[in-house]
Amino acid sequence: MAGPSDRTFSDQTEEIMQATYRALREHGYADLTIQRIADEYGKSTAAVHYYYDTKDDLLAAFLDYLLERFVDSIHAVETTDPEARLDLLLDELLVKPQENPDLSVALLEMRSQAPYKEAFSDRFRQNDEYIRYLLKAVINHGIDEGVFNDVDAEHVTRSLLTIIDGARTRAVMLDDTDELETARQTASEYADAMLQ
Repeated sequence: MAGPSDRTFSDQTEEIMQATYRALREHGYADLTIQRIADEYGKSTAAVHYYYDTKDDLLAAFLDYLLERFVDSIHAVETTDPEARLDLLLDELLVKPQENPDLSVALLEMRSQAPYKEAFSDRFRQNDEYIRYLLKAVINHGIDEGVFNDVDAEHVTRSLLTIIDGARTRAVMLDDTDELETARQTASEYADAMLQ
């Protein structure tokens, strides 16, 4: 599977994405408006509308942007060691969200809109498929290298994703980032039990 679009962002688009990020963290999805994004951008709403017709168009692009940033962080890793790569992925998925709990809330709000907004659904599905692909590839690589037990990589991947998704939801619903710490430890224990 190829990665998400190898899209690059212009300086203006990067600034709008950063403004969207700040506005989402500040106001959440429900109270987000183009005006609030424009305020963070430091320009008029017309300047935002020049690039995006609607708030949903902008937020779909923002989801693309977040996935690109995630992919960049994974590609920047130099190790090919399967154990180290798996640890890195689990950290990216369960430790890093602790840095931005307000963004986690906004993303969960957006995820709840996915059944009604095809653009959101498509982006979240692409994100899930890519993360599943990365986890499964690391596990298969470890099996091929004799580092991991010969397990059903698809099953282990789906189980890890269940831990990850459950923890992210609980962390937001309970306003408790300790849920992510617990899930990080649980994911490691599960991976060790299955793969070692």
